[in-house]
Amino acid sequence: MHHFEYRDGILSAEEVSVTALAEEYGTPLYIYSAATLRRHFKAFDSAFNELDHLTCYSIKANSNLAVLKLLAAEGAGMDIVSGGELYRALKAGVTPEKIVYSGVGKRDSEIREALEAGILMFNVESVAELKRINTVASDMGMTAKVSFRINPDVDPQTHPYISTGMQENKFGLDIENSLAAYTLAAELENVEPVGMDCHIGSQLTKIDPFLEALDKLLDFNEKLKGLGINIKYLDLGGGLGIPYDKEEPPHPSEFGKALSAKLKGLPLKVIFEPGRVIAGNAGIMVTQVVYTKSNPTKNFLIVDAAMNDLIRPSLYGSYHRIGEVELKGRQHQRFDVVGPICESGDFLARDRELPTVDQGERLVVYSAGAYGFTMASNYNTRPRACELLVDGSNVTVARKRETYEDLIANEL
Repeated sequence: MHHFEYRDGILSAEEVSVTALAEEYGTPLYIYSAATLRRHFKAFDSAFNELDHLTCYSIKANSNLAVLKLLAAEGAGMDIVSGGELYRALKAGVTPEKIVYSGVGKRDSEIREALEAGILMFNVESVAELKRINTVASDMGMTAKVSFRINPDVDPQTHPYISTGMQENKFGLDIENSLAAYTLAAELENVEPVGMDCHIGSQLTKIDPFLEALDKLLDFNEKLKGLGINIKYLDLGGGLGIPYDKEEPPHPSEFGKALSAKLKGLPLKVIFEPGRVIAGNAGIMVTQVVYTKSNPTKNFLIVDAAMNDLIRPSLYGSYHRIGEVELKGRQHQRFDVVGPICESGDFLARDRELPTVDQGERLVVYSAGAYGFTMASNYNTRPRACELLVDGSNVTVARKRETYEDLIANEL
């Protein structure tokens, strides 16, 4: 469910015309719906009401401060993977005790920053990282709370680039080596093992992989108890998918029911790290057709948004639904929707059936609220897009469009 719908043939973002927004703020343009963000967070978080739990929004999905502040006001914690994301979370007013720190390559400076802030725990991904955290904490005269990210070798049945829970992936520790890591953590003076973490991948459309991983974690927890290690937190990560095209991912309530049946009554606080399922369909990207072009085999719509604005189609071959901002009722044809960047891989859609549109008209790219702007770049020296947050009839410029001056501001 989202709050982008047509009214008298013109797409609206909540109570505001997308045409009016594009005319005022230009294109490419990201637009986020506050009502959708709230609805999605509540739908996910309430699915686990039977459990003692904490929902930590995954900042990497959409890190805009306005989005983070909105979710923090709803009670969200945050899942971070860098010092920059920690900085954003704190600036957004997130309570440090509701922040978990994941990621395979935490630097000394980032570890110090997180310890100084007083985060809930580090999700540790290697023995080398554990030792580094212990050293940094010792230098600071502190004790770091840690959880180990366990790689359960479960196939999440998703795109290989966003699969994270198999032995071939760089993430986490396999179950056999995890026992040794917990034993070491219990012996070190400046770390305290308090949790167990698992994240098997992103854009999952079935519950079975989650349940398979959970069974392995619960078995592993029994082994930890046998070693005298009693954890407090079970972090199950995120990864629940959204409908981009014809996918039918489980509703959060179905997901919650299945997990709660296995976890209810256990003396563990369960942590979740949803990102895409909260933000994905809460955002759109608007783009304008610059030129139309045809050759004997192809029709092209050359638009002003490019792979630097939304890289998922080029990087993953991902599907994003595309439609008109203003419905004209025209005949459909097959088009490649491409951007102006000097790469053959710069496209938003290939061989897509779309209404015939004219130069100067606008298209909307749906499901762009997650891994859209947050993965944007300045490739080809292109300023990054403006981001708007619409709340009813109120429009907030969540991020100004970059200028040419912005592009060279840090260069000497």
